[in-house]
Amino acid sequence: MLSVGIGAALLFGVAEVASWRRNNRRDVEQVGFMPWRGIALASAAVALFATAFWLAGK
Repeated sequence: MLSVGIGAALLFGVAEVASWRRNNRRDVEQVGFMPWRGIALASAAVALFATAFWLAGK
């Protein structure tokens, strides 16, 4: 479970960087299709639950 939590935390970091890049892009007309905020929230929730399950199993 710890590896799932670490992977989800890394995905959270990538999604936050991508969301920041989207918000600070030069060309406003170049919109993307990935819901980075939703991906970040979902991966944060998975990271928290996976870490909690890992700690409960110790």
